[in-house]
Formats: sequence, C-alpha cells, structure tokens
Amino acid sequence: MGSTGQNAWKLADHPKLPKGKTVAMVVLDGWGEAKPDQYNCIHVAHTPTMDSFKTTAPEKWRLIKAHGTAVGLPSEDDMGNSEVGHNALGAGRIFAQGAKLVDLALASGKIYDGEGFKYIKECFDNGTLHLIGLLSDGGVHSRLDQLQLLLKGAVDNGAKRIRVHILTDGRDVLDGSSIGFVETLEKDLSNLREKGYDAHIASGGGRMYVTMDRYENDWDVVKRGWDAQVLGEAPYKFRNAVEAVKKLREEPKANDQYLPPFVIVDESGNPVGPIKDGDAVVTFNFRADRMVMLAKALEYEDFDKFDRVRVPKVHYAGMLQYDGELKLPGHYLVSPPEIDRTSGEYLVHNGVRTFACSETVKFGHVTFFWNGNRSGYFNQEMEEYVEIPSDVGITFNVQPKMKAKEIAEKARDAILSGKFDQVRVNLPNGDMVGHTGDIEATIVACKVTDDAVKMIIDAIEQVGGIFVITADHGNAEDMVKRDKSGKPLLDKNGNLQILTSHTLQPVPIAIGGPGLAPGARFRNDVPTGGLANVAATVMNLHGFEAPTDYEPTLIEVVDN
Repeated sequence: MGSTGQNAWKLADHPKLPKGKTVAMVVLDGWGEAKPDQYNCIHVAHTPTMDSFKTTAPEKWRLIKAHGTAVGLPSEDDMGNSEVGHNALGAGRIFAQGAKLVDLALASGKIYDGEGFKYIKECFDNGTLHLIGLLSDGGVHSRLDQLQLLLKGAVDNGAKRIRVHILTDGRDVLDGSSIGFVETLEKDLSNLREKGYDAHIASGGGRMYVTMDRYENDWDVVKRGWDAQVLGEAPYKFRNAVEAVKKLREEPKANDQYLPPFVIVDESGNPVGPIKDGDAVVTFNFRADRMVMLAKALEYEDFDKFDRVRVPKVHYAGMLQYDGELKLPGHYLVSPPEIDRTSGEYLVHNGVRTFACSETVKFGHVTFFWNGNRSGYFNQEMEEYVEIPSDVGITFNVQPKMKAKEIAEKARDAILSGKFDQVRVNLPNGDMVGHTGDIEATIVACKVTDDAVKMIIDAIEQVGGIFVITADHGNAEDMVKRDKSGKPLLDKNGNLQILTSHTLQPVPIAIGGPGLAPGARFRNDVPTGGLANVAATVMNLHGFEAPTDYEPTLIEVVDN
C-alpha cells in the first residue's frame, strides 16, 4: 500500500455522497432470486417489504452473483456459502477460497511440501494416519475427489496404515447419496489394500448428529464423534461401512444428516481404528465452521466441554486453519487466503462507528468472516458486537422464527441510539430453516425475515439514514431438486425430492432510505457484479471512495 500508519488507511471523500448518514447493512441469509412457484418459499411467503424494493424503485434494486468465481470458488457449479459470502461482502475483493485453495495445493503438490504435511508425516513410520471429514461431493464443506487425492498423496509420501472416519451428508447433496460415496471410498481403500497398505474405514455417523456441530451449539454432537473416532465406542458396530450405512438407513425416518454413530470392528469385535498415541490426524473439510469444535477437542489440553476419557498424543493438522485468531489448529495442510484491508477495518480507521449483531449460528459471519477471518474488534472503542443465543436442542423448523425479531430490535435500538454510523446484521432464518427441507416452516421463516427488515427500515426512516439489503447466497427460494428442464424431480416412490442445500441463484441487493442522495442508483455497466462489489458500494454510502483495488462500486450518482 505504500505508506504505513494512519495515512495508509485514509479514504478519499466521495465527490457526491455525504458523510454522516447512518447505514443499515442487512444480510438475509439464504435469500436468493428464482422463478416464482410453490417451492419458492420467498415467493409464497407474505414479504411486502422485500417485494416493495423491486416494484417501487427498480433503479435501486438488482441481482448480484453469490456463487462460483464471484466468491473465489473454483467453478460456476460451486454453490456459495455463508463463509465465502461474508468474506466477499466484507473484503471488497475476491480471494481464492476453501476448495479452490485446496485444489491448487493438491494439483501443484505444494501441499506435501508444507509444514503441516511434514508434521503429520513424522507419524507415518510407526503410527496410523486418520482422516476425518464429510464424505460428499457437495463442495460446501469437503469434496470426495480431494480426499481421494489426499489418500494417494499420503501413501506416495510414506503412509502405510490409514483409517478414514466418515461423516455422511444428505444436506449439501441428496439424502441417500451417502451409500454411493461410501462404496466409492471402499473401492479405493480396497485397491490400496491390494497394494499392501493397511487402509480401512474406521467409524462414521451423520454430519448433524456426529462431530460437525458449530459455534458451540451442542457439544454432545462432538462427543459422539470423539467416542467413535478416538475411543472406538458407538451404539452400532458393523464389519464394514457400506453395510453400516445401508442398515442404519433402513430405520424409520432415517436421514444421512442424522445417522447415529457407528464403528467398524474386526472378526473379534474389536474396533479397527481408534485414534491412539503416536498417530496422525487430519480433518479434511476445507470449510471452517463445523470443524472448529473437534479441533479444540483434539488440540486443547485444558478442555472441559465433555469428558474425553482418553486424550491421545497425536500430530493433528486441519486441511486449512479453521480460526486464524485462535490459531486453530496450530498445524494445517493448506495456508488460508491472506485477507487484509477489509472494509470494516478501513471504515473504523475513518471514524465509522460500527454495530454488528446476529444470533449464535450466524454471529461469526457478521464479525469473524466479514472481517477477513479475524476474531475480535479492530478498535473496541469504535465497535460493538452483540450475539443473541440461538435455540439449542431443536431443529430450526420447530422454531422457524428463530431470533429474527430480537436481532431486528437490537438493530433498531442501535440505529435510534445515534451512537453508530453502520449497523450490520445477519438474519439467518431463510438459510437455517431452509436447510431442514421443511417447506411450510421455511415460508414462516421468510415472512419473519421480512418483518425484521421492516423494523430496521422504519428505524432508518426515523434517523434519515440509508439501508442496504442483500444476501450471502440462495437457499429458501428453491426447495426442490430439479431436472435439466427445471421440473421438480420425484424419487422412485413418487415423492418430491426436497432440496436442503444452498443454490446457484443470484441474490438481490436493494438500497434506499431518506438519507440516500437524490440521483443515487445502481449502475448499468457492472452487469456481472457480485458480493465483493458490495463493500465499495457501502463505503460510498458512508461518504468515501473505496480503495482502488476493490471491486467496483455498484452505484452512481446522476445529476437530476
């Protein structure tokens, strides 16, 4: 950046937009734009506030990209997610992300030269390499082809004994697809065994019931995984994983996401692969949020969230570092994108007082991910972050209203207090309830989100401020799997195939409010704009020009 110190952070004044307006930055999680039909919960729900932006001020409403290369993912087939979405929204530039970083490291072989791989390799001669992660090609948390390449690379680099601890998906991919993924992995491991390697699946369970909890919502989920992976204990024991998944899926209401934990045992009934002293462990998910809790259990000496019973002395590495501030894990195979100079840091340096709020499940998104994978405040005197505890012990379709009203009330109070220049919130309902596949509950979630937006907009009206409403990726706008022509798919019993994952749809962005300068509107010359363009847009609305290397602003001011 040339000069250092405070001058390096100084933003130029915008030639036409004034400073000093309160800006509400509202992210609707999982709120995309798709064709209206009965499976588009946003369309079906009563959402007069969001509808009004599109119909009453079309020059202040548009769609932006929230998936694929627009958020740093490898291809246009890669669904966006909340982490890369909030990274892009906050950073104002596009950084190679998760899957893409891992793809580059695997393709170049650089992954095997790094400190992280050298650290786990120290255990290859006398210990077992354990690989733990989501077995899926969903591309949101992990990808099967990356696991396959890692297996090959590990044996090429001296691993002789390998155990894989699988977590079944059914959330980012179709429910029931787990059987095919397990069969593929079993075939690969069988090929390794024929070549003299001792390679087996050792344990498993469904991602939402075993290991992959997040934000310390329910430590029992992690404990179930620990018991199976480390202690070799689970309520179900099988001789092989294909049999395990097929059998467990026969239970009434069985679902890949919630399969109970199981361990694979030998002919004597002993577990084939508990984690022991001297072993190496790799969590192969590239996405951070659902690996952090297991990383803490593996890495922290003074750990009190559950009784670990036995804490093996292992060499543990994540596929990536999952929390840069906590330095967790301490070892990782692929270095994270260096996200520097985020919009939040710039604005604080330029006197913009910031309030950020969501409930637990998305609090990290409006803070940590927004700020470039960085925990904590840039300047505690200038910022306030408020976390509202999420409901625990229930699935989100049971309480689809979640904490939307409470988040909106906190935002309203922050706006009306006059203490803040930017009030930033995430309303999680569309995404979290959409993931349950419950269409009726998701319709409720969308209505509640719209009500929350209205409360925030009303407060902005009172203070003469500006609002920016957008989303991080799609979800609630399409709840069914479709064929290539767009028709809903049915399973072999004639039932609708419910879609629980994110989508590839664009997301809306709307600007408005009494503080918006006359003549401010969206430009027509940024047709491929994406989430990363939002940061410069928001900086403009605060009265500043964005840094020159930021993705271009979406707005212009035309003289009336």
